[in-house]
Amino acid sequence: MNPANQNSELHKALLALKPFFQRTMIFSFFTNILVIMPTVYMLEVYDRVVNSRSHTTLAMLTLMVIGCYVLMELLEWVRTGILRQAGLKFDTQMSERVFNTVFEANLRRIPGASSQVLGDLRSIRDFIASPAVTAFMDVPLALLYIVVLFMINTTMGFMSLVGALLSVGLAYFTERDTQPPLTAANRAAIGAQNYANGSLRNAQVIEAMGMQTNIHSRWMKRQKEFLFMQALASDHAGGYAASSKFVQMTLSSLLLGAGCWLTVLGQFSGSGGMMIVASVIGGRVLAPIVQLIGMWKQVVNARDAYGRLDKLLQAVPPKQPGMALPPPKGLLSVEGVVAGAPGSAAAIIRGVSFVVPAGQVVAIVGPSASGKTTLARLMVGVWPAANGKVRLDGVDIFPWNKSELGPHIGYLPQDVELFDGTLAENIARFSHVDMAQVEVAARAVGLHETILCLPQGYETRIGDDGCFLSGGQRQRVGLARAIYGNPRFIVLDEPNSSLDEAGEQALVQTLLALKAMGTTIIVITHRTSVLAAVDLMLILQDGQVKAYGSRDEVLAALQRGAQAAVAPSAGAGALQSVAA
Repeated sequence: MNPANQNSELHKALLALKPFFQRTMIFSFFTNILVIMPTVYMLEVYDRVVNSRSHTTLAMLTLMVIGCYVLMELLEWVRTGILRQAGLKFDTQMSERVFNTVFEANLRRIPGASSQVLGDLRSIRDFIASPAVTAFMDVPLALLYIVVLFMINTTMGFMSLVGALLSVGLAYFTERDTQPPLTAANRAAIGAQNYANGSLRNAQVIEAMGMQTNIHSRWMKRQKEFLFMQALASDHAGGYAASSKFVQMTLSSLLLGAGCWLTVLGQFSGSGGMMIVASVIGGRVLAPIVQLIGMWKQVVNARDAYGRLDKLLQAVPPKQPGMALPPPKGLLSVEGVVAGAPGSAAAIIRGVSFVVPAGQVVAIVGPSASGKTTLARLMVGVWPAANGKVRLDGVDIFPWNKSELGPHIGYLPQDVELFDGTLAENIARFSHVDMAQVEVAARAVGLHETILCLPQGYETRIGDDGCFLSGGQRQRVGLARAIYGNPRFIVLDEPNSSLDEAGEQALVQTLLALKAMGTTIIVITHRTSVLAAVDLMLILQDGQVKAYGSRDEVLAALQRGAQAAVAPSAGAGALQSVAA
């Protein structure tokens, strides 16, 4: 990981781990000292025990080296534990921010916003506690061994330095030749996974229309690209890893041979034991670099994950907490709104303006693709407006803190989305389950008796996206969730699309009951059954208001074929009268 932006959130989170890394470096220093104890033990046995034939000396040396082994493993265990704590702290610092960022980025349709981002966070966390990081920390300590070799013999010192430079060169070529295919393999793997997830969500459509073979072929194309690029990167990495091990073993043997050669020439003043020490130390000089080259795939994966995550975090800055606002009363004003889907320059809503007094029920009707669903998303504040404002009680609804506003808002999208959990949890919005209010909401939409017939009643789990429910049941659960807690402002997008006649009658009664409590309700519909509960009516066509006024006036105008007379002049007059 090489953070280029020193002010990024990820970089600051890593800087906060500095105390962990400092402690790890201290333990690494002593671990690297103790790692040569087997060689010291061997030399002492040959120099002292073989000559003296002292069992006591052998026993003491053996106890000492075993104690060093125990100490070395304890230090290694503590070092690994410190890095694991660092990874957990990093995850604790960033997990909420990353989750909120993915959520926000999906609302805004920012590229790269998928569950893979959470996997990127996990990859960075795991990398922090990986052997690759300890190898990075051992590289500077390897310089200490080079200094020791220079102290033993200058020629051996230069030989170890050349070996270190060769290993650094191999590391450079490993990076150059493996990074592009590994990055491409990661992109292909993410694409294949996302494609598979999308296919699984539409398994019924695929099966019903015999699309499985074609879908599988398209997935296999992405999968083969991933496997090819990964194999290419693995071939390069494997070759360089073998080369680095060859250099390490060769250097160790060459140092031993050089020691003998220099002794023959009379240029090595040390003992035979020092030649062995120099050979072992020479191998330790290259050990961390060899380990890094062997783990380069993990290094590249962590770096790519860092880059993707950092890019997304910069694209979605954290929301600043605003001033706490009082609960809304339900006055809605849409002021010259121009908007389209996030990430698209095409305008779907063009210059829409209207006002809904608190406690009124408005029906929004219009042909398909007229912008009704886009307008619904604008009114509940999940999509931003390119121009104009959507205000609730005079406050711009989009930046309003949704954790604060959410309990006072009810929203039923056109495609009802439920979550794995119990019926009670879904209706209660996965907050504290108030069973009295859950039952009130379920009764209001005609769902209570159906739930009581289930073996576990309100504690029945509905499966992922409510897969164990029928379309009408899912819609009623979504409607119960929207009205749970008696919110002051409710937007219902096609709430009766999957309801039978009894369900539509229950919906009308629900709207009338909510209106009696002073709730402002927006109903987007193609059916006329809900019009009995409606006060105002808005005709939307091609993203523009073609008529707006009282229900009876708009219906009468439509029946007379006088829509052109109602909008735009009559629509503006109706807007003024409603606002008054």
